[in-house]
Amino acid sequence: MDSEKLYASSRRDGSVGSGDPIVDVLRLLRTQAVVPARVHAASPWAVRFDPYTHVKLGVVLEGECWMTLGGCEPVLLHEGDFFLLNNPPSYTLASNLDVPPGQAAAFHESESDGEVRIGPVSDEDTYVCCIDFVFEQANASVLFDVLPPIVLVRAGDPRGALLSNLSALTVAEMESTGVGRSLVLEHLAQLILVHMLRVHADQTDQPVGWLGALVEDGIGAALRAMHADVGRRWTLDELAAISHMSRSAFAAAFKAKVGTAPLTYLIEWRMSLARDALRTDTRSISELAAATGYESESAFSTAFRRVVGASPRYFRDEARQQAGVG
Repeated sequence: MDSEKLYASSRRDGSVGSGDPIVDVLRLLRTQAVVPARVHAASPWAVRFDPYTHVKLGVVLEGECWMTLGGCEPVLLHEGDFFLLNNPPSYTLASNLDVPPGQAAAFHESESDGEVRIGPVSDEDTYVCCIDFVFEQANASVLFDVLPPIVLVRAGDPRGALLSNLSALTVAEMESTGVGRSLVLEHLAQLILVHMLRVHADQTDQPVGWLGALVEDGIGAALRAMHADVGRRWTLDELAAISHMSRSAFAAAFKAKVGTAPLTYLIEWRMSLARDALRTDTRSISELAAATGYESESAFSTAFRRVVGASPRYFRDEARQQAGVG
């Protein structure tokens, strides 16, 4: 069995690694978008949302509102602004910081097809669209760890023009009754998420980890190579050559940007794929060892135990028990 098949367990279509870390991570996490919620509100208003263990994405389509999030300064969102919340605690959207918030759950009880209205329709002055994303929890830290609590793209940001076009398409689709509506909305939401990650990666003073490293020509090339051929027995010299850097300069630059040594990053990514494969398919551990670039099941098991804290066999048995699989 070759390394290309390793990606089959983290993809619905069974194809190979793309060589694009953003794509590979979102596939590994089996990213799904929950049907978008539209909030129309008349000032004064305030809504408190419960903590969310994944990612929320939103755009202010009309008017403006404040966002308050634990541990962060309040942010005034203007029309056309996009925001992404990473594993957020309880947070509030409001027309004014002095308005006592109501619980979002109470408003959702009266929603119609994902549309929530607060206050008299004739006085509505704010329109916000939010999308919840759900990830496979076992490897979610691969994304969560490289994102800040809030990613903000302002309306005036030239990199946000495509986001505006995508949001207009999304709103039009939400308000339609066309055939295939749910599928179109799912794909549009995924596109918006990818572009939010792209814009954040371009903000080189903010991104960390593998996401921030993608904008670095040399380091980014090495990352893409590792993702494209995860089963190859990469050496530091080979990765440095791809980056057009000396071995020592590459190792130092990679660790400074990504936070781990190059081969450590490769091992951790392999183990993320291995965890997913052990939970979701029936291949033997020796096959999985070969797919992830190890010469023997013993070498793979040692690496897996070091990263995960349990043997592959124990991890697989526990995962199947939890899933109710014999």
